[in-house]
Amino acid sequence: MYHNLFSEITIKDLTLKNRLTMAPLYLGYAGEGGTVSDMLLEHYRLMAGSGVAMVVVENATVDHPVGSGSNRTLRADTDDNLVGLKQLAATIKQEGALACLQINHAGRFAHATQNPLAPSAVKTFGRMPRALENEEIDRIIDKYANAAARAKTAGFDMMELHGGTGYLLAQFLSPRTNQRTDEYGGILANRQRFALEVLMRVKEVVDTFPVGYRFLADEWLPDGLQLEESRQFAGSLNQAGIDYISVMGGTYESFSLPEIVEKSRQEGYMLNLAAEIRAEVDVPVIAAGRFATGAFADRAISDGKTDLIGLARVLWADPQWPKRVHDGREADIIHCNPDCVDGGACMQMLMKGRPAFCVEWPAEKMTEWKAKFV
Repeated sequence: MYHNLFSEITIKDLTLKNRLTMAPLYLGYAGEGGTVSDMLLEHYRLMAGSGVAMVVVENATVDHPVGSGSNRTLRADTDDNLVGLKQLAATIKQEGALACLQINHAGRFAHATQNPLAPSAVKTFGRMPRALENEEIDRIIDKYANAAARAKTAGFDMMELHGGTGYLLAQFLSPRTNQRTDEYGGILANRQRFALEVLMRVKEVVDTFPVGYRFLADEWLPDGLQLEESRQFAGSLNQAGIDYISVMGGTYESFSLPEIVEKSRQEGYMLNLAAEIRAEVDVPVIAAGRFATGAFADRAISDGKTDLIGLARVLWADPQWPKRVHDGREADIIHCNPDCVDGGACMQMLMKGRPAFCVEWPAEKMTEWKAKFV
């Protein structure tokens, strides 16, 4: 029914069976300390079995605990977790999807310290981070490279650098959070240096292994990163050999703004950002942001605004979404409700340090999951 949505596409030398991917979504399903838990494996088994072409596992830290966003953030910084990562990659691939691991350093949003690391000492949510020394920057770049090598060793098909949501890569890029006066601060050419050095070092280590980038196109803050500069950065990533770009907007400091909350209720509310970035690059672009219907997603591709669709909460609420769309059964889709329990029961669970469950799930699934995993 939707020819564009269910056509093949290639990322580097890998063929994706359709244009649907699972966008990275943190749900707190890893075990305490970032281990690969039974709940995490079951979640990704369901996501990979949904019919999407690629699953991106979210937010695996490159440096625990100083780079971890929570105590349930998956770890990719130690071989102690390698057996679990191998099991995770195999679980996804056994269900017919390509497996991608997203790696990250939380920077000023790390949870384990009152003085997290950041490009500059810019207060966030009542905490003042410590500005990184240059030798620490070099050490963190090596941490990214080591985690990328670990993803390849674990059997993932590709990896993604997390440059979204206001985490460390984005913190260096943003004029709001990067107030350095050295070669990593000031003009855009300097503020993008850290991300490009991370990419270069990662590519040296993983060789031909595909590397994507979770891309913050607009912080949605008046003094933050905006499209004028992010378009230029996209071009720099393209020239540096990135293999795909997954576009998003907003950070933890803008997500709760009333106008952004209202925007996020709209279908495809980040599609315009993806279209702007796609015009600057010649690698595949992924658009995310509440693609609720097959018609909207298919049209986004046919109109040339994006190459692939990233499904996050949409897919989590209903892992049958791709199959229902493909088979013409969209009336049966269980939709993510942006107004659930004052705008996000799942987010409220995560803020309390608990694994998230979707209140739209059928009662039998909710009962089953809570009995097995809580």
